[in-house]
Amino acid sequence: MNIYSLLNKSTILANLKVSSKEDLINKMVNTLSEQLDEGQLEEIRKSVLEREEIMSTGVGKNLAIPHGKVKSIECNYASFAILEDPIDYDSIDGKPVQLVFLLVGPEAKNSAHIKLLSRISRLMNSTTFREELEKCETPQEIYDTFHKEEERYFGN
Repeated sequence: MNIYSLLNKSTILANLKVSSKEDLINKMVNTLSEQLDEGQLEEIRKSVLEREEIMSTGVGKNLAIPHGKVKSIECNYASFAILEDPIDYDSIDGKPVQLVFLLVGPEAKNSAHIKLLSRISRLMNSTTFREELEKCETPQEIYDTFHKEEERYFGN
């Protein structure tokens, strides 16, 4: 599965202003409201925030990959944000976060969820790609950058 196919203009947030990690996660989960009902959104929100309590998903290099699994959905959903101002995220390198990729999936499909997380990590590990994303100003530019990089990297 392609990462870019999980994203669309309504799930990509450019120059997002947030005050905290919780505010960020809430806004990113809310981008899924066109695809999911309120009960599913609340289940996702709870799952992602509980995962953050166990261990921060701030993976370093100004990137966080919050994620969670829930029973009430049958496929994977994603949101991506570039923050206007980096925020403290309790990252493993102690540095603030500016790029955030939210991934949620069904509890029953753990293998697909892990493969997608791995793919996101490999893609986002590229300094050049992260720098290209940071130059983007619109959701469409971000989407196009993901599409181009994923085709280059994975040959899709």
